[in-house]
Amino acid sequence: MNKLKNWTLLLYFALSLIYLELVFRFATVGGYIFAGDFFIAAFFASMLAVVFFLLCTAFSPRVNRVLAVAVLVLMSTLFASQLVYYQIFTTFYTVYSAANASQVFQFWREALLGIVSRPVILLLLFLPVIAAIVLRRRLNFAPTTWAWRGILVVAVLMFYGGGVAAVHAGDKGPASAYALYYQRPVPRQSVERLGLITTMRLDVQRLLFGWNASIQPPPDDAPAWVPVPEEEDKPVEYNTLNIDFAALAESEEDEEIRILHRYFASLKPSAKNAYTGKYQGYNLILITAEGFSHLAVREDITPTLYRMVQEGYKFTNFYTPLWEVSTSDGEYVACTGLIPKSGVWSFKESAKNYMPLVMGNQLRRLGYQTVAYHNHTYTYYRRHLSHPNMGYEYKGIGNGLKMADAWPRSDLEMMQKTVPEYIGDHQFHAYYMTVSGHLHYNFFGNQMAMKNRKLVEHLPYSTAAKAYLATQIELDRALEYLLEQLEAAGVADRTLIAISSDHYPYGLEKSAIEELAGHPIDNNFDLYRNAFILWTKGMEPITIDEPCSSLDIIPTLSNLLGLEFDSRLLMGRDIHSDAPPLVIFADGSFITDKGRYDVNTGKFYGAPGQTVEPGYVEEMCAVVAAKFYASAKILETDYYARVIPR
Repeated sequence: MNKLKNWTLLLYFALSLIYLELVFRFATVGGYIFAGDFFIAAFFASMLAVVFFLLCTAFSPRVNRVLAVAVLVLMSTLFASQLVYYQIFTTFYTVYSAANASQVFQFWREALLGIVSRPVILLLLFLPVIAAIVLRRRLNFAPTTWAWRGILVVAVLMFYGGGVAAVHAGDKGPASAYALYYQRPVPRQSVERLGLITTMRLDVQRLLFGWNASIQPPPDDAPAWVPVPEEEDKPVEYNTLNIDFAALAESEEDEEIRILHRYFASLKPSAKNAYTGKYQGYNLILITAEGFSHLAVREDITPTLYRMVQEGYKFTNFYTPLWEVSTSDGEYVACTGLIPKSGVWSFKESAKNYMPLVMGNQLRRLGYQTVAYHNHTYTYYRRHLSHPNMGYEYKGIGNGLKMADAWPRSDLEMMQKTVPEYIGDHQFHAYYMTVSGHLHYNFFGNQMAMKNRKLVEHLPYSTAAKAYLATQIELDRALEYLLEQLEAAGVADRTLIAISSDHYPYGLEKSAIEELAGHPIDNNFDLYRNAFILWTKGMEPITIDEPCSSLDIIPTLSNLLGLEFDSRLLMGRDIHSDAPPLVIFADGSFITDKGRYDVNTGKFYGAPGQTVEPGYVEEMCAVVAAKFYASAKILETDYYARVIPR
């Protein structure tokens, strides 16, 4: 019995960490608590328990006791903070995000609501600390001998080896523990398959030592794509710049850059088409609308949004995927046509790079007045760095945009304050990141919901669903004012307006989303279905049924405006081109005109009337992986600066 008491602290650490993983899994990603993959988390948690035991038995009993409680407080706080973060952003913070924690503190209201909404779970996460204090006399804090420390080091290696062996023992599919451990940094899946402790350990390793999901580069003898001469009199024109990727690859000494050159050389660019230059010379207003959804487009309460959808391009199969690191990732996709890099704030990192293909820089080169606005703190997500780098004169709260104090602030007021700054008889491009649609959706803390409450009270929905619609009314009023001003200035019929969301309204429970939709919603695809509004006064309505996403916005706008760009260097496609449709999700799932592939189940669900050849899914998985890789490398290496003249 005395010998067993020597190891009570070690046993307590191991049970505490496994317990934390269990409670956290139950409260966030769900799934089967005792699923086979959980044993991987248990192995790595046990490894960390031995490390903690070595640390907390290296000194005098009194010091060891203090260290043990401190370690448990640290771990409980880590799990609890991730839970609260998940409540706000539906993802987990990375070490990179933690280093920029001052930004997140601006959402203290949401954090407070997150704490209030899950008090029992948070208490359960701190139970190991409480129990350790209560049971302190039953735990042995005596220092261990050097001989036992050597044995414990071996135990650390054995538990680590056991965890790695368990990772290798499973399947090697794209959603497997193996793929998440070695190849694909998808935090939500990683927490489910590997546990939070291992997910954060891998995040630290990748941040410190550099790491990207790898793809196999094309073989050295793979021919670069070359246009096939047309038999018709009129040759096909492509949306390309004068870049000879194959020649650049031949002369490049940096292997990483050479792989990118060869990759882009192998791609077929999209052809110019009947829509190329349709709106050449038009003004452009581009809006990323916070939490906007097609579910908010209603003739009764958002008539301006409804009018623009009915009179403009009607996209019936459009998606705004939710990415993994920050909510600014959705804005990054819509503004750059690139996939965010895992582990970092891609928009912030892009501020160091040459970004010639974004709308601000493309139109500024043509003499447009280019401005950008955000009705929240101007430095949030470091937009004061990224947005000027995209070619905008940028204003937010704190650097020139003065608005009434509210949370969230009014999109209508932002339009009233800013439209007079650029509207006129000259060419202009304005970009907006709105905030009125921000969570939480209630009538006691959300001032936009409170402002428009009377307009939704009659609706047969839950309080949260009605509050959400009330926030979208503020966006609708902002657009109503914008259209009135364009009409008054006589430029409405020469101004193209493009509106998309940064993400679906994840601040709503799924049940509330299904209320608004009027039918069940699946978590893997339909949850991300959304609206893309593309409108100008007097246009003939057009319906587009093929799959498309926010990645396609920049190439589509570039083609419509008749801009010179290289379609190979963007991860999306011109929606009007003959390039095959492809919608990419953060976990590697995808939608094409042939059907849907769910990486979590490993199943492909064919579209009605469509058949696919053997190997199609594997080929498309490789295409998706290559786009993730190329996007990350473009960001890391400032690749555009190497191939596009300034």
